[in-house]
Amino acid sequence: MKIVAANRKAQRDYNILETIECGIELKGSEVKSVRDGNINLNDSFARLEHSEVMLYNTHISPYAQASYLNVEPTRPRKLLLHRKQINKLMGAVAQRGFTLIPLKAFFSGRGFLKIELALCKGKKFYDKREDIKRREETLAMRRILKARRK
Repeated sequence: MKIVAANRKAQRDYNILETIECGIELKGSEVKSVRDGNINLNDSFARLEHSEVMLYNTHISPYAQASYLNVEPTRPRKLLLHRKQINKLMGAVAQRGFTLIPLKAFFSGRGFLKIELALCKGKKFYDKREDIKRREETLAMRRILKARRK
């Protein structure tokens, strides 16, 4: 599994409740561009439309050698999921107000591009501060323990 891109902001801004691995529908030149690492998942999200899951704001740079066959870099792209998975996501997003955020893009063992999609709940400002405080405390404890060992 080769990770091509990761959305690190998602860990900070959202509480991740569940993750799903799904495929993505791409054009030929987009696949070559992604293989070169020209994909950006920051600020991207997924939305349910007409019983399909669409990925928005994912920037895939145009492939230089494709000339006129390039497509728009931030076009909406269809995510490939089973019907049961889509129905489950529809229920969660509609009832509880969750958000679908892509966490990372990677190539599977068979060479297909996959997206790890997360069902998330947005964090409040004070939740983010608590996480920062907890991280600072653990770092301080590690420093103290390291100093004692010497």
